[in-house]
Amino acid sequence: MVALCGLAGPAHGKPAAKELPRIDPAQFRAGTDNPYLPLVPGTTMRYIETLGRHVSQIEITVTDSIREVMGVRCVVVHEKVWEKDRLSQETRTWLAPDAHGNVWVFGEDACEFLAHRRVSREGSWEAGVDGAKAGIAMPANPHPGEPYRMSFAANMAEDVGQVIAVGDSVTVPFGTFGGCVATHEWSMLESGTDKKWYAPGLGLVRARSAAREELVLLSVMKR
Repeated sequence: MVALCGLAGPAHGKPAAKELPRIDPAQFRAGTDNPYLPLVPGTTMRYIETLGRHVSQIEITVTDSIREVMGVRCVVVHEKVWEKDRLSQETRTWLAPDAHGNVWVFGEDACEFLAHRRVSREGSWEAGVDGAKAGIAMPANPHPGEPYRMSFAANMAEDVGQVIAVGDSVTVPFGTFGGCVATHEWSMLESGTDKKWYAPGLGLVRARSAAREELVLLSVMKR
């Protein structure tokens, strides 16, 4: 669901993001909230993603688990993807809000389940390992402006985001939401740009890719 400056330069004509400050664990505090990407343990959000006749089901859960990366205690967010009732992908992403309310991503453990019981971990990365750097998944005070780095692991995860609108209204199967933040998100390694909408108090509610994949929120369960 979520691919992010130490970038060598723009690919496919896309702008690179500026370098972010060095990580200071003292600037990260449990309990800091960002309404556009809340990290409330026990919250499970279910989505459906369509591309033509191809349908995927996605479930994202904010777990109680904590993983420490670069001295920062990160919340583990567990994502599962099903295709035709078969679990095809499973990813654990490590997120942490700083004292200002920016939500950072410190890496992810990605598994893709292939034919003949093969498993690919391509796309897995961890900030501080092999030059990988943490990035911002959601700014504290999102407003249209310059691109920001979402992740950086050379030739693996070089993702960039940019807020393009605030105050959007979005309708999905789960309901209609106002005050949404709209972003463009792209990889410096691939062509195409995704547009995503984040609703206050929920997080991601809709996404549309350049390939016309559509993702919409179906339900939310809280403990």
